[in-house]
Amino acid sequence: MSALTVEYIVGLLRTYADQTSEPVDVLLVGALALQAYGYQDRLTRDVDAEVAGAVEPLADFLNHHHIPADLTTNFSGWSIVAMPPGYRDRATDLVHHANLRIRLMAPIDCVIAKLRRGTELDLDDAAFVVNRFHLTASQIRAAAGAALAASPQDTALFLFRKTVDLFCQNIPADSSL
Repeated sequence: MSALTVEYIVGLLRTYADQTSEPVDVLLVGALALQAYGYQDRLTRDVDAEVAGAVEPLADFLNHHHIPADLTTNFSGWSIVAMPPGYRDRATDLVHHANLRIRLMAPIDCVIAKLRRGTELDLDDAAFVVNRFHLTASQIRAAAGAALAASPQDTALFLFRKTVDLFCQNIPADSSL
């Protein structure tokens, strides 16, 4: 299977919405969202998304097209570290038609999502978003604090804090300081 593009997935989701006559509402959270942000070299072979509504029919449709998918109705639940409250409200529309809505996480929420996983690739993705949208260490620390406050108490939070601290050390000082 070749790498997926956000344009291809938008077309496929449009087909799914037309075939099923069901409203489709997805929030892209992985590499496809990064492509939509302008990271054209970011390749992926799967769809990571939060779905409003039934997950299984959409997963079956994507599987029928040989596209692996990690779909959920609650992206915050993918990690011990919660997403910052309001991440769904901050999402922006990539596509919004009568029966198809495809949203993207706000850039700051995308950075937190990437830092929650903390792999080398995720850190590179987060750095792209920081540079593309001129995010500051203060913004990242504030969003991380909100995520931590919404998370259940767990020793895994220590790793997230360390990841955020190390990541923020590589971001130029806030221009407002």
